[in-house]
Amino acid sequence: MALSKEVPEFDIDDEVLLMESSIDTDSMSNDEGAAPPSVRAKSKHSASLKQHKYIDYTRALDATQLYLNEIGFSPLLSPEEEVHFARLSQSGDPAGRKRMIESNLRLVVKIARRYVNRGLSLLDLIEEGNLGLIRAVEKFDPERGFRFSTYATWWIRQTIERAIMNQTRTIRLPIHVVKELNVYLRAARELTQKLDHEPSPEEIANLLEKPVGEVKRMLGLNERVSSVDVSLGPDSDKTLLDTLTDDRPTDPCELLQDDDLSQSIDQWLSELTDKQREVVVRRFGLRGHESSTLEDVGLEIGLTRERVRQIQVEGLKRLREILEKKWSVERVAVPIRHSLRWHEKPRLARGFLLPGQETESPRDFGFVL
Repeated sequence: MALSKEVPEFDIDDEVLLMESSIDTDSMSNDEGAAPPSVRAKSKHSASLKQHKYIDYTRALDATQLYLNEIGFSPLLSPEEEVHFARLSQSGDPAGRKRMIESNLRLVVKIARRYVNRGLSLLDLIEEGNLGLIRAVEKFDPERGFRFSTYATWWIRQTIERAIMNQTRTIRLPIHVVKELNVYLRAARELTQKLDHEPSPEEIANLLEKPVGEVKRMLGLNERVSSVDVSLGPDSDKTLLDTLTDDRPTDPCELLQDDDLSQSIDQWLSELTDKQREVVVRRFGLRGHESSTLEDVGLEIGLTRERVRQIQVEGLKRLREILEKKWSVERVAVPIRHSLRWHEKPRLARGFLLPGQETESPRDFGFVL
């Protein structure tokens, strides 16, 4: 059949007969007893290896090959049969629809082979192409006078290409963005062939008459995402994460200071009322929140801008009292400027309370009224 010619690995009868004849020949030579024991042992070993190879070969018939063998039994349709079954399918006959689909499954395989090594396995490509084939059967009009394969090819290609766009990227890009990106990549390939080097964004922009910034932005979308937990090689236990440097501070003093500051802020905020704590946290970007304006905070908690400002003043006044009591009995090295933002009044000014520094008023702690 046509499929067996395209996929010759499915015809295993000749190989099976060859193996069987080799085994029979070995057994016949052993029965004659003409060969010495060492030769007979080698002959048995050779026959055993051939048997194992045959077993491994049959196991290699995976789901894809079994599927291809199955669709090979569906006969192709002549032009007259194609029109007949297409009319039946158009009238709602399930038998005609099924025959149209089954007789063109090999067309899907032929088209899907062109998209191998683009991120999806052959079986996935065939599956997506079959969806396009079903859609083509539903939309095909036999009265227009052209063959179904010509019409179905476009639907099959569309579904396969959309599947590649949607499923091959870790971070999915919209279809229209992928199509636009392909224009830039195609231009880059053309320039590579002409210039014999990797084109710069400026050269691509000149060819496409696009802004350089737009070209850089689109090419940045083509970067591949790699997992940091993937091993560096088949025989390596190291991962990409093991080779990356840690930019976080590793000085024990800095880590201890940051931890102490975080605990102190949590302790101070716990002495505020719920409303004061919520306003201060949202206003100055504490506890994982982003710094927000008075209006944004008011919208988030359902209060007016003026009321939020009043609660902020009350909360900061309460914090000043807490700090005044705390440092009246002990002096610690705490970087005050990290505790709250200082971009609006009342605020904490930039400064540090250093060991041994004498203080008498809140101004010495960095407060500005």
